[in-house]
Amino acid sequence: MTPLPPLGAPDVRSGRPSRPPEHVDAVVVGGGIGGLVAARTLVQRGLQVVLLEASDRVGGPVRGGAFGSLPRVRLDLGAESFAARGTAVTNLADELGLDVVSPAPLSAWGYAAGQSFPLPKAGVLGIPSVPWAPDVRRAIGWPGVARAALDRVLPRVVADRTDLGSLVRSRLGRRVTERLVGPVAAGVHSAPLDRLDVAAVAPGLLDAFARTGSLSRAVGELRAAAPAGSAVRGIDGGIHALVEALTGEIAASAEEFAESPRTDATGPIHAAVRVGQQVDGVERVGADWQVTTTVGDTVRAPRLIVTTPRVAPLLAPWVTGLGDAAPGGVRVPTPERGADIWLATLLLDAPGLDAAPRGSGLLVAPDGGGAAEVRAKALTHATAKWPWLAERVRAAAGPGVHVVRLSYGRIGTPTDPPSAEEAARDASVLLGVDLADRVRDHLLQRWDGSLPPPTPAYRAEVAAFSAAVGHTPGLAVTGGWVAGTGLAAIVAHAQAAVAAL
Repeated sequence: MTPLPPLGAPDVRSGRPSRPPEHVDAVVVGGGIGGLVAARTLVQRGLQVVLLEASDRVGGPVRGGAFGSLPRVRLDLGAESFAARGTAVTNLADELGLDVVSPAPLSAWGYAAGQSFPLPKAGVLGIPSVPWAPDVRRAIGWPGVARAALDRVLPRVVADRTDLGSLVRSRLGRRVTERLVGPVAAGVHSAPLDRLDVAAVAPGLLDAFARTGSLSRAVGELRAAAPAGSAVRGIDGGIHALVEALTGEIAASAEEFAESPRTDATGPIHAAVRVGQQVDGVERVGADWQVTTTVGDTVRAPRLIVTTPRVAPLLAPWVTGLGDAAPGGVRVPTPERGADIWLATLLLDAPGLDAAPRGSGLLVAPDGGGAAEVRAKALTHATAKWPWLAERVRAAAGPGVHVVRLSYGRIGTPTDPPSAEEAARDASVLLGVDLADRVRDHLLQRWDGSLPPPTPAYRAEVAAFSAAVGHTPGLAVTGGWVAGTGLAAIVAHAQAAVAAL
């Protein structure tokens, strides 16, 4: 076995530390949920894998943390739930030994025109299935109901399918669009309604509309076909437990390989997750993919899975028809930057919140709900929504202590970090409880807008790009930039992408 040269030996061309190429069965670029799921799936098939992550940690926008004053209670500082559609996340959690839980049976609320109101229960992204239902009428008033009811009699050709906002406005009117769909859809996707592709954010809605000729009837059809219970699920202990369990399982596989490693001319090979490894080169060497990093490492494998849009341009020379310079060729997707998000998590001494006055939380209309003092776009009453968290907080901090999360940031708008005082003021307005001087502790987490909004143009680019990649041997792409928003979409897509290899 030829020993590896010492780290720090310079590459003559770049001056960077270098080593001979390492040969494995697969290279995964990107350590978000998509990359971790892809790596685990490959390892389960008996392949030796190297995962390269540019930052100093894996998980992407799934992160756990704790208040300094409550260090034993871990909670989510990023994604805190997943869509109940499909079984990919539930099955993955079961395999990892994690418990999937449902939120408390509380309604979500909206905040628009300076008022709080329960969001209609029978809806999809805020689109109601029964325009004259009492909970819809409370949100949009009788004038809104009268306009929305026209959806049932308008010809089906009266429908602007350009984007979600145009579709809803053409069928159900302005009040439904601004007071119901705006808070929900724009809050979930951190983008204006006119940037959201209908097929991407509401799968099946256009097909159901084509069958029924009515948008509200289409929503009713989708709701009837949906599984009973809440539309979202969580993990006991937090969604971040997925990242920790995936990383632990991959690390365990690395130890197994290390005990009886396969060898080649460069020495032992084993599975690994490597952080601080930004990829700056991709090329074909025979039937293999060769990936180089900014720290001088080189890895070769017959399989390459790319989970980040930053590396996509490096694939252009190796995918037929791919690249802006190819006449009539497919473009490398150029995602619009998503919203920069600040998440403020507050630990509150507030017995007034024991009754969960606004259910599981509120989504705020894009205009700030008509109240200039509210800058947050959403609030989650985390201890009301998740019984597991309420139990842990109560055991560690006593009764009357609550956790709320407020999200700040919309696409195209610079977002300054909120102070604990501003977050408490917004929470007071939204929850209807005076929370001044009630903040015991707080956490602030920034997410950098890396997830692109699912605009119609971008989704078309991604579809064409994915088709071109699909005809390239040994190459797959996955991750939120391809699969769309949400763990349910990303996990299922990553597993399918690996299977296609």
